[in-house]
Parts: sequence; C-alpha cells; structure tokens
Amino acid sequence: MSRICIFGAGAIGGYLAHALAGTEAEVSVVARGPHLEAIRENGLTLIKDGERSTVQVQASANAADLGPQDYVISTLKAHSVPAIVDQFQPLLGPDTAVVSAVNGIPWWYFHKADTGTDLDNRWLETVDPGGAQWRAFRPERAIGCVVYPACAVSAPGEITHKSGDRFTLGEPDGNRSDRAMRLSKLLRDAGLRAPVKPRIRDEIWIKLWGNCSFNPVSALTGASLDQIGGDAACRAVVRDMMVECRNVGQAVGARFSVPIERRIQGGADIIGHKPSTRHDVEQGRPMELDALVSTVLELARRLQIPTPTLDAVAALVRMQGQVLGLYNRRPDVEVAITGDYIPCAD
Repeated sequence: MSRICIFGAGAIGGYLAHALAGTEAEVSVVARGPHLEAIRENGLTLIKDGERSTVQVQASANAADLGPQDYVISTLKAHSVPAIVDQFQPLLGPDTAVVSAVNGIPWWYFHKADTGTDLDNRWLETVDPGGAQWRAFRPERAIGCVVYPACAVSAPGEITHKSGDRFTLGEPDGNRSDRAMRLSKLLRDAGLRAPVKPRIRDEIWIKLWGNCSFNPVSALTGASLDQIGGDAACRAVVRDMMVECRNVGQAVGARFSVPIERRIQGGADIIGHKPSTRHDVEQGRPMELDALVSTVLELARRLQIPTPTLDAVAALVRMQGQVLGLYNRRPDVEVAITGDYIPCAD
C-alpha cells in the first residue's frame, strides 16, 4: 500500500485527498486552523456536480504525526514553501518522492534539464531563494505535476469542484519511471486523469503562458478572462507578454505546440472567470507573483532576452501587491529580475 501525504489541504489539495481516499492508498493531509478542525471532526467533504460526499482522512498540523511517506504532494502556493521546508522533513524517507503540484516554474525545473546553458542543475532565486527546497528536498526526489482543475474551499472542511480533473505528471529526465507510473495509476484509480509525459516542461510552459499574462492583467484591472480577451487593447498586451514568454521558454528548450491566438482564445472563452492572482487581491491573500512572473524575468535576464511588456506589467503588479500589503518585495528577487543577477553556488 502506498502512503501519500497531501501537504496543504486547501482547494486542490483537498480535492486530491478526497479523490485518493477512495483508492488503496493510505492518505493523510497536513492542514491548519478551522479547516483542519473541520476535517478532523466531520471528515473532508467534496461538492461536485451538485452532489456532496464526505470521506475520512488522517489530518494533522504536524507532519511528525504522519511519518515517512511514499509520496508527498505539496499543494501550497510556491512562494510559501521555502520558509517551511523543515516542516516536510518527518515525511521524507529514503525513497520518498516529492510532487510539487503548483503553478509556475517549479524549484526542480533545471534538474537534469540539459538546456546547454549554465542554468542546468541550478535553482532560480525567484522561486527558491538560497536553494532552500533544492537542498532540503533534493531534486532527485522530484516528480513534475501540472495542475488543471479549478476548485475552491467553500467552507472549513469543504471543497467545491468547479472544473477539470487532469494532473499531468512527468519525471525531470523524461523517463516513465516506476514511481511516476504507480502514482499515475493511483490518481487514475481515484477517477482523475493523470498522464505521464516525457516532456513535462512543455506542459509547464503552456500553462505558465496564461498565468504570466492573464493573471497580472486581471490582478491590475479586476477583469475576467473573457473581458480581457474581448478587449482589443488588453488582448494586444496579453499577446505581447505571451510572445516574450515564449521567447524565454524556447531559449531553455520548451516547445510551444499551441498558437498564441488559440491560447489567448482558450482563456477568453471562459466566461466570468478571474484567475487566482486576482482572487488573492480580492480576498486579501499574499499574491502569487514570483513563481508566475518573476521566474520568467529572471530567466530572461540570465539569457539576455528582452521582455519589455512583461517588465512593465510585472513592475505595476508588484507595486500593487506592495501597496496592498499582499506582496513583500525581496531584494534578491529585485536583483534577479533587473539584470544584476549573481549566479548561485552549487
């Protein structure tokens, strides 16, 4: 029996835990506050297609209560993980895989990347300051995961599923490893789609394409995806941002199989939806900017690729976050994205 711990049982983490609870896996969650208390007292409830179902899962605020796992799936926002890597340690046995189910460029991205640049086998300061995750987790543990479902915590202990059921997996070296295939089977047994892709980084960039453009524009304007895509001027800004993002991705070997206009229209066709960064603004939560935008700018500076539109929009949204008290401007990030980048040590 595989042991799986979901670290961060919020919207996506709760959805995963609820699904996996119906498989042969032994599932546990690390949660906190009223959400944790509700899960302990009443179970974890999922509302999907108008139907409610509740499962029982082991839940704790302390990973030491749960012990070593076969898989640890981190569903925390990327910027929150480096400061708490020590809290993961009780979950990590000799062969534990760490699955970062997060948006943006993940901490392990350049492990076995073979880009032919000096980025290979290095971390990015914007997403992993000081290599906190690289050192604590070790990149050989990493399995890539691109998250597509949309969910929300509708009440403590309660997750509402809105759309999507795909969690694409992939090893950093592209192999269809036994551990990746076992996890894929467990997710498929849970009723989810979980293909194992040989080029997981391509999928990361295709999703990041929308995150680094639609997200900051929506954060600044309050507009939904269809409003942004339906406004000629805003659509042009998004297009320019996507061109720049694609230039950076291609420079590190990513393949973009979707035309830009189709990618924009895919967002514009979603009526009334505002991306997660705008929800951060509206709900007063820390804004997820560095993994979605700053990472692209750090790469651009390292590779000497001009990104004028991304630079301008990113500057505005970082200032917005600072003024609202939702984003802490870190000096190391400012250095990394303005061009005076100092490579980190091995």
